[in-house]
Amino acid sequence: MKRVLPVETKQQLKAFIDFPHALYQDDPHYVPELYMAQEDLLTPGKHPFHEHSEVQLYLAYRGKELVGRIAAILNNNHNAFNHSRDGFFGFFDCVNDGEVAGLLIREAQQWLLSKQLTTMIGPVNFSTNETCGLLVEGFDSSPVAMMPYNYSYYRELLEKLGFQKKVDLLAYQFLAAGYNDKAARMSAMLRERLEQKGIIIRPIDLKRYRQEAESLREIYNGAWDKNLGFVPMTPKEFDYMAKDLKLIVDPDFCLIAEHNGKVVGFSLAIPDINQILKKIKKGRLFPTGIFKLLLLRKKISAVRIIALGVIEGYRKMGIEACFYGAAMQKHREKNMKSAEASWILENNLLMNQGLLKMGARPYKKYRIYEKAI
Repeated sequence: MKRVLPVETKQQLKAFIDFPHALYQDDPHYVPELYMAQEDLLTPGKHPFHEHSEVQLYLAYRGKELVGRIAAILNNNHNAFNHSRDGFFGFFDCVNDGEVAGLLIREAQQWLLSKQLTTMIGPVNFSTNETCGLLVEGFDSSPVAMMPYNYSYYRELLEKLGFQKKVDLLAYQFLAAGYNDKAARMSAMLRERLEQKGIIIRPIDLKRYRQEAESLREIYNGAWDKNLGFVPMTPKEFDYMAKDLKLIVDPDFCLIAEHNGKVVGFSLAIPDINQILKKIKKGRLFPTGIFKLLLLRKKISAVRIIALGVIEGYRKMGIEACFYGAAMQKHREKNMKSAEASWILENNLLMNQGLLKMGARPYKKYRIYEKAI
């Protein structure tokens, strides 16, 4: 007998978070999420998302066996900003069983309908500001930091349930072996020209991290506001993310552009912490995971370029190229093997063409699906 139950207890929440560990136990590319981080994210009162929106979690069982999970998400800020009645689903994991997938989707759909929503979009956890998209190409390697992963059969499960492509998100890879000096040389020339106009590019000041983060939130909400599905981050949401990132941020890979003291853009690349998380069983930092995190951090050999934005009025001046060139130079100096730029909307021609010119190759594709409900 197959059934779906809402998550109502701490024990059920633990089962919800831990389910992927069993599902992917034989997959060499799977990376467990940190349990503490997932628990905070999914618990009202701990993560600021719950202050303005709602989430309902569900578990699917086949007899007594746990075989799937899903989250139904009402993102009030998204709908207010985009003037929509969109519903979302996320944290979708399921055995290769169309009936189980159907039960999970229908349960989430009914909850969204009860909130008078008209569309079901996903997978999104909880918005495009967090992990989102279904991996549809590039199953031959592990995901990098803060990127999702799933089995290839998920695509068929969702499409058979009536979901259609909304948009694809691309991930590009730079390999140290194919390093292109031209980008770094051009970056140095462009930086001189920018400085003549009063624009400087500098690393983030960790001693003023709180003030710096506040400026970056304004840039983030201003530079990405035209992106499909974008929703501005609240001050509390950005602060929450900034505190998490401070634990792993490297100033050499977090650069800020200023014009006469005014922040006009920033780029952020983070060490691929997934190289360590793969070795932490079930995402538990205690009792031994914390030591692996501390001891192995210096051995990380890749970074993810996670954000690069410039506000209107300062675009196409060379700031973006300077950001990429500086990151690539530091990447080389630190003897790293690879870098990923992700994610990029498939219709962002300027960014996609620029990455191809710099020698990056698209090597993973993620898809956001939608259907009317």
